[in-house]
Amino acid sequence: MSKKVYSNATTALAGLLKDGMTIMSGGFGLCGIPESLILAIRESGVKNLTVISNNAGVDGISLGILLETKQIKKMISSYVGENKLFAQQFLGGELELEFNPQGTLAERIRAGGAGIPAFFTKTGVGTIIADGKELKDFDGETYVMERGLRADLAIVHAWKADTEGNLVYRKTARNFNPMMATAGKVTVAQVEHLVQPGEIDPDHIITPGIFVQRIIHVPGVEKRIEQRTTRKRA
Repeated sequence: MSKKVYSNATTALAGLLKDGMTIMSGGFGLCGIPESLILAIRESGVKNLTVISNNAGVDGISLGILLETKQIKKMISSYVGENKLFAQQFLGGELELEFNPQGTLAERIRAGGAGIPAFFTKTGVGTIIADGKELKDFDGETYVMERGLRADLAIVHAWKADTEGNLVYRKTARNFNPMMATAGKVTVAQVEHLVQPGEIDPDHIITPGIFVQRIIHVPGVEKRIEQRTTRKRA
């Protein structure tokens, strides 16, 4: 077995967690979230975390469980929406929140993974998003400077991987996961299907194994539905 493959989430995170660290957590709503790794972070008791994630899951699921235990000090996110506790803690002054337009957040993470310390974007110019940030004109248009993001640890969810850490994502789960996998000093992936090197078509690999240090195999992941909308049958 490859040195990258660990038996469970707790052993995969051993030696990586410390108070006050920054963690990137993949997923969008409840799709493509590294739930087993989030549970292990909760069980570790590590606290004062800064978590970079599009949102914080929903109440009682995904990052919501780390809000319940007050292990998160700050969120860098684009969306509060579905999580009442997230909104409550923010409005109550218990949780720091750095809001980002969603595309800006995605690009900050991608830039961090690509070694780009900052970039300019038009999004947010003339709004509170631009307060305190450098503005610059290009071709007669004003842009705001945004910093790239890096993390001590990135936790991601992939549909398939080989034991060398080459990752394939499936459909909407290919959201923030690929960018975050490149932007962590250490990246730990939970994967639904684990195969041997050579069993994945090279053209299908989205995250090369060079970015992934540790893997856990989590088959049979529950696919949750965030909002169920139905109509009566005729």
